[in-house]
Amino acid sequence: MLSARFIFRAYRKVNQPPSHQLTIPSPEHPFSRIPLYKLHTKEISSRFHKGVDAATSMRTTKNPFTSPNSTEPDRLGEIYRAAAQIICEKGYDATSMNDIAEAVGITKAGLYHHISGKRNLLFRIMNFGLDSLDEQVITPARAVADAEQRLRAIITNHVQLITSRSTPKGNNPVTIVVDEVAGLTPAHRRKVDQRKRAYVNLIRDTFKELKAEGRLRDVDVTAATFSLLGMILWLSRWYNPKGRLTPEQISKEVTTIALAGLLRQKARGPRE
Repeated sequence: MLSARFIFRAYRKVNQPPSHQLTIPSPEHPFSRIPLYKLHTKEISSRFHKGVDAATSMRTTKNPFTSPNSTEPDRLGEIYRAAAQIICEKGYDATSMNDIAEAVGITKAGLYHHISGKRNLLFRIMNFGLDSLDEQVITPARAVADAEQRLRAIITNHVQLITSRSTPKGNNPVTIVVDEVAGLTPAHRRKVDQRKRAYVNLIRDTFKELKAEGRLRDVDVTAATFSLLGMILWLSRWYNPKGRLTPEQISKEVTTIALAGLLRQKARGPRE
């Protein structure tokens, strides 16, 4: 009876290509190969290991648009952040797909593998930003029963979301681009507006609860809602992570300022 090892070796011998057809990757040109018969044994080993090192380097190079808080590959996130940054700098109309592909370090064809076109990209950037808002701000806030604590959670989490993704240039491009709706199709604009409205209603309803409980100052609920949002969202345009204030300090300051202007002071207990 033939052994499995014998059968495997025989199969390899029959199916192995002739020696003049065997190749190894070229380290100088990653997408080309070198015939083995042209190289000596030592050179084969040397070139092989150089090719492996080069491939490893290509895989582990850090993309500048990768989220600083993540160690996992996030190609779509890199594309959205890079595109948002370029749109902030050049404007939507002047931004090309070539600009974005070059910033991320992929070919234009590779970019189209992920994105069908620039208008679709703008819509997806906005959804990317709104997905983060939903995950890190809206969903946790809805789980808080007390209105004042919910308001604190909204302010703290939204401020941290913006400051954690601010660039060294002093802005959060994704947050800024979410407001650039002029380039959207009417259908896409309606979807984005619907998602924004859900967040506005969450804040407005929280203020209504506080007013009903007598904890809100004598202010208009709608005016309070948009004033608070404007205060938070403007962070994306002025906060610089290289400045003297940390994200935690910014969060504390904004929360203190906002609540001092919106909530009534709690009555002090009688003096002894």
